[in-house]
Amino acid sequence: MSPTGGRRHSRTATEGAAAQESAPARDATDGSASNGSASNGSASNGSASNGSSSNGSTSNSDKRAGDKRAGDKPSTDQPADKRAVHATRRDLLLGAVTASAAAAGAVYLTRSLPKTMLPAHSSSATSRIDFARPAATVRRPTHADWAALRKHLSTRDLIRPGDRSYARARQLFEPRFDSIAPAGIAYCHSPADVGTCLSFVRKFRLPVRVRSGGHSYAGWSTVSGGLVVDVSAMNSVSFGNNTVTVGAGLDLIHFYAALAASGVAVPGGSGPTVGIAGSALGGGIGPLSRLYGTTSDNLTAIELVLADGSALTCNAAHNSNLLWACRGGGGGNFGVATSLTFQTRPLTGLCVYSLTWPWSQAAAVVRAWQSWAPYAADAMWSTLRLSAGFGGAPALSVSGTYAGTPDGLARHLDRLYHRAGSAPATAAARQESYLDAMLAEAGCSAVPLAACHTGPGGQLPRVPSFAKSDFFSAPLSRRGVRKLLSGVERIHGIDGAAGGVGSVALAALGGAVNRVPAEATAFVHRDALFLAEYSTAWTSPGDRDLVTYQHDWLGSYYASMHSHGNGEAYQNYVDPDLRDWQQAYYGANYPWLKLVKATVDPANVFHFPQSIQAG
Repeated sequence: MSPTGGRRHSRTATEGAAAQESAPARDATDGSASNGSASNGSASNGSASNGSSSNGSTSNSDKRAGDKRAGDKPSTDQPADKRAVHATRRDLLLGAVTASAAAAGAVYLTRSLPKTMLPAHSSSATSRIDFARPAATVRRPTHADWAALRKHLSTRDLIRPGDRSYARARQLFEPRFDSIAPAGIAYCHSPADVGTCLSFVRKFRLPVRVRSGGHSYAGWSTVSGGLVVDVSAMNSVSFGNNTVTVGAGLDLIHFYAALAASGVAVPGGSGPTVGIAGSALGGGIGPLSRLYGTTSDNLTAIELVLADGSALTCNAAHNSNLLWACRGGGGGNFGVATSLTFQTRPLTGLCVYSLTWPWSQAAAVVRAWQSWAPYAADAMWSTLRLSAGFGGAPALSVSGTYAGTPDGLARHLDRLYHRAGSAPATAAARQESYLDAMLAEAGCSAVPLAACHTGPGGQLPRVPSFAKSDFFSAPLSRRGVRKLLSGVERIHGIDGAAGGVGSVALAALGGAVNRVPAEATAFVHRDALFLAEYSTAWTSPGDRDLVTYQHDWLGSYYASMHSHGNGEAYQNYVDPDLRDWQQAYYGANYPWLKLVKATVDPANVFHFPQSIQAG
């Protein structure tokens, strides 16, 4: 796929959307509003994403708590055995089928279990946000329609082509997608704002994409000719009893800063400007994952706005099949996340370390690392990186964190040195505060927190790149290690763009990640020893032909290594070239994700080239 592969349009919504009201709601952009929606400038439902309406007062339309129902969802806890999991999946199938049928016209359906009534949405904490039925004849939105949409956003922040800030507003993290031209970017501050946007796209059959941090590797956080729903303004943080609730637009580095200020932690990735919503919905792997699991494993509740305008609270007691799907099912598939609640753990500091060996020792170090890192104490996180500048010599490094004492770290590293048969050429280890450790992992050690971003006033560059991934459930053979090294060695003979580099990073798994059954959440990757990310990057914009050489190198390198992996790929490292992406990202969980999709988005409003399809 070309670097601008993200330019493909979403498929438009069809007639007969799921679970519409028996009487049609009035159009959110015609000057009227229902249920305290964003059309009057106030947020609805007192969403946890900001805790209040846009004008500083809480909404008077609270979420209605419904009846709890047992057995209509996959368990969000670790099942006692697989029979229990399969039983819940059978009930999910029944629930999804009945809910989909209800969406087609029935108000209530009874399934053949003891007198259980299923409402159309299988929802237990729902509020209605203003929603318009699609018109029989669809017309393109006029300037007046767009102006009405802007008026009914509490932020009044809708950027359109021709606006002075449009060039900046349409940017993602990845410069390769700067040419994609959405028809509008709506900055939302509340679930009601999101509902207003979804009413608009349903009325005019526009493609829609959701943007938190804008880090989609394939550019699927934006879409030409459609509406981008940007949730970056939803960045609040509030703490509860061993929990933290955050707005979906909060980026990771400010998430960690808020956690550190309260002496707690949540496992997550290391990209500082990645949005918490996108990271958590696809899994979330990082320095604390072997100790506490993926980010999604620690997700206890999420608030979503569905395609039909329903605002749902999903937790273990309510809408738990949707929570199950959101714990690894990928962002942008089921609805727009507005807030997320995570379990927190006390943590104030981490040890960080960085090691290098000469390339002549690379084979021995790789073999030693793969027999050590996945089996080390859960508190140990380690990444082995092989890299080279195009036309340059290869290099090897091992880095990571340890949730323990410096003496404990030294003992663990000595075991690696013993297996490798040599000490590193360079070694640095130190104890840091939790925040300073995460800043180091993010590449922001020398950058003030306030400047650890790519926007105005930021000191981080926007770096174009391509990437692919593999999970490995068995150690590499000697032949596999040789291929791993030779792929990086080949970079020396390839011309690349300015600043061009190629690399592979192996992130150790095991520990808490692998103790969760594959069926317990939508994140299916539970038996891997490590995750490989193959990537190539350069300085923007880059000579097109030389960038093509780098892309070709990446594809060839990935092809040489893929057979050594387990066939799975990381859904947060979305790869537009994957053919069997359903199996690679979701494995045996994909059929169940399709059923959840059929329940909450049967018209496939949330659609992109690798979105989950209703089934």
